[in-house]
Amino acid sequence: MSLRALLADVDAGWLEDAGVPLDPALAARARDSALGRRLLASWLANGPAVALLAPDPSRDPDAVRSRWRRPRIDALCRDLGILAHAPPIRAEVRREPVRRLKAALGNSYLLALDQSVWDGRLAPDGLQQAGASFRAALDAAMSGDDPTPLYAAFDQQGRAELQAWAGRRDPALADWCRLLYPPDATAGATARLPEKPVLRVYTHHETRAA
Repeated sequence: MSLRALLADVDAGWLEDAGVPLDPALAARARDSALGRRLLASWLANGPAVALLAPDPSRDPDAVRSRWRRPRIDALCRDLGILAHAPPIRAEVRREPVRRLKAALGNSYLLALDQSVWDGRLAPDGLQQAGASFRAALDAAMSGDDPTPLYAAFDQQGRAELQAWAGRRDPALADWCRLLYPPDATAGATARLPEKPVLRVYTHHETRAA
């Protein structure tokens, strides 16, 4: 396993000692030292990366990193976040918001509309949460003529969806997704997608990654 390559992708917010973030210069020196890398990996294995880095001869953390590079994880999380907001996206019929959504999401807009992937059924609280998140992001995107708020909302929700699903199906991937982003990257987001639609989107991205 290439600890140097793996640790280079880990968000600096996860590198800490007893809850105190490591000084960036010290963290950089640790990554460049064989002993430092082992120490950082040990900290992570006893915390947010227990499934990815805990000793296990049947697991290769570098295989997870190699298959799921940051751009692929980003793309998977965004699609999951878009799908998780499918009910309010489908309900939006105003001409200008729809035009903005199509321009911002590209082909992923069709994913939100495809009821064969997910029928969009949510419990009332989940539907309310999805609607509120989407409306706030869409209003901000339109007022600033910038899709960034939409991307942020979809990405945050998508990370929560992937970590919740992978925590059951592929804990090492859940750890890897967690480590790539700051510790608060899913703050306030609660996974709401059923198992099957997440699996379908994951399988599509996994096939492309392979």
